[in-house]
Amino acid sequence: MSVPTSPADLYRHSLRLLLDKDISAWVDLWAGSGLMEFPFAPDGWPGRLEGKEAVAAYMRRYPDHIDLHDFPELRIHETTDPETIVVEMRGVGRLVETDAPFDMTYIAVVTVQDGRFTSYRDSWNPLAVLEHGADFTGSTR
Repeated sequence: MSVPTSPADLYRHSLRLLLDKDISAWVDLWAGSGLMEFPFAPDGWPGRLEGKEAVAAYMRRYPDHIDLHDFPELRIHETTDPETIVVEMRGVGRLVETDAPFDMTYIAVVTVQDGRFTSYRDSWNPLAVLEHGADFTGSTR
């Protein structure tokens, strides 16, 4: 399957890869110099990831800690910039270590150029990661 190039289609494809736990393919959707930002990251969590390798390192252990089942309430809003979308959604599943429910609210501003993520500002709920078993980053908190 070819990788979609419109921002909305690429984003939907990326969610399918996360549900399939195919982190390697998800990272392949990134431009080499892509930037991922977390404006509301709690202390000890990264606020900025510069480059595809940093994004890969951040996501590497994600499926070992969070088992995503669905992204309900997905809304993708186009902007006046054809390369940028605003996404509202929830990610639901379970925390692997504790089997507790996982339910995260997200708002993201995503820019795509040449079919790759170049900027991804992920405003997720920082309270959700305070749950035991949610820390997949190896943070120092």
